[in-house]
Amino acid sequence: MKISSIIFLVLLVGSSAFFAYKVRQIIQNIKLGRSVNRTDNKGERLKTMIMVALGQSKMVSRPIAGIMHIFIYVAFVITQIELIEIIVDGASGSHRIFAPYLGGFYTFIISLIEVLSLLALIATFTFLARRNLLKIPRFTKSEMTGWPKLDGNIILYLEFVLVICIFTMNGADEALYLRGESHFAGQGSFGFALSSHIGPAIFGGMETETLHLVERIGWWGHFSVVLGFLCYLPFSKHLHILWAFPNVYFSNLKAKGEFTNMEAVTKEVKLMLDPNADPFAVPAEDPNAVPQKFGAKDVQDLTWVNIMNAYTCTECGRCTSSCPANITGKKLSPRKIMMDVRDRVEELGAGIRKEGKEFNDGKSLLGDYITEEEVWACTSCNACVQECPVNIDPLSIIVDLRRYLVMEESKIPAELMTMNTNIENNQAPWQFSPADRLNWKDEA
Repeated sequence: MKISSIIFLVLLVGSSAFFAYKVRQIIQNIKLGRSVNRTDNKGERLKTMIMVALGQSKMVSRPIAGIMHIFIYVAFVITQIELIEIIVDGASGSHRIFAPYLGGFYTFIISLIEVLSLLALIATFTFLARRNLLKIPRFTKSEMTGWPKLDGNIILYLEFVLVICIFTMNGADEALYLRGESHFAGQGSFGFALSSHIGPAIFGGMETETLHLVERIGWWGHFSVVLGFLCYLPFSKHLHILWAFPNVYFSNLKAKGEFTNMEAVTKEVKLMLDPNADPFAVPAEDPNAVPQKFGAKDVQDLTWVNIMNAYTCTECGRCTSSCPANITGKKLSPRKIMMDVRDRVEELGAGIRKEGKEFNDGKSLLGDYITEEEVWACTSCNACVQECPVNIDPLSIIVDLRRYLVMEESKIPAELMTMNTNIENNQAPWQFSPADRLNWKDEA
């Protein structure tokens, strides 16, 4: 086996192992959440996943960003075909191993990849301009400073380098093939859509040995960027490339605006409405029962779907730009809610792995990451849920944080306290007796 093949396999196995290790940690973090059953309606869930995650149906609601994203998305998917060949070539020491077997279809596939790569390059420059030059409001919010902004740019830089490496590799190989000096036996031209023209024009004047070096730089550069991206992915918002599919599959299929009821509260209400129930009866205690907590204070009180939502968040800001509270200057940003959940579960998960299940850093999601002001600013309109391109549900997290404040800490804004008191006493939000409810008709 060649030294180059050994180096190739060491890099491939090492990067894959590191990626698997980090993904395993993320799965452990997701499992810190409470259990919730999302195994119903399998057919509808599969259809939703195909439409939203695979088909990108919600992306095109904003055409420019949606179409540009589809360019990169399709290029990413189709380029994996060429990556398979690179892996086989790198492990075996061959060159373009599929070309002799696929013939003209091979030329078509690589040409398609080149065209898609060019479109992805156009999209890359568009996104870089939108993030750094045009100052689009949703990319300039306070939560998008520092690492989040850098993270959004890093992937675009990597995409640019990857496309350059693809055209360097193919273009230099075309120039070599025209001289009969390619690693792949033959003479003439591969006939690739773009590099058959770019290659001779840019690299045609180089010496043959230099061309071989340039082609290898492009080949190894392509492979290195892919491995670098693989190792970087678990630390980035671009993990949505993987999590989008299960996230959409397990998303909430119920009608927006339908709130979940807590089982313990529902049971108490039913007892109150049951004329045959004994109000003084002491319920039987289950020695194995876990103490019931109302709502959520920390990430362990959220469901595993909530935490997976946080890891799937693309930080695109569509939710925040559609949030009426945020638009009117309130502190609430649904995107920040998801980023805070992800940051907190990363912190908590690392502590648990280091010190065990009893780890307690004295922090919590509510208070240390998300403020009460943010929680109460929400109007519960579901605009954030509707806008999310991967079916993330920030509202369910906000509602659970509110539940904790109200039912565990008895904290509620004065305005809402007045309304709740009126509902309790008058069966309506207004401060007058139910007997007077129809008095308006006598004044009409």
